[in-house]
Amino acid sequence: MKPIVVVLILAAAAAFMGVVVWSTLQAVEVECEVCLEFEGREVCRQGRGATQEEALAAAQQSTCGGNTSGMAESIACLSRSPNRSSCSAP
Repeated sequence: MKPIVVVLILAAAAAFMGVVVWSTLQAVEVECEVCLEFEGREVCRQGRGATQEEALAAAQQSTCGGNTSGMAESIACLSRSPNRSSCSAP
């Protein structure tokens, strides 16, 4: 391989890793916990996001992901209102 190709590949890999690290380290503004009952089971999970809406959505998605099996159940779970939820700054 030519040296310029190797340099370009390494630069692309470094840029990709930089984007991954930057997106992982973005400041989390809000942390929420959502408790949801679905088919007789109550599960509580936490979610984080830049806004309260994002954090609540992340928490509900996490709650439903661990509480359902299959797409139909997942959609039904995501459309339910939580039993309780709370948010705070981390």
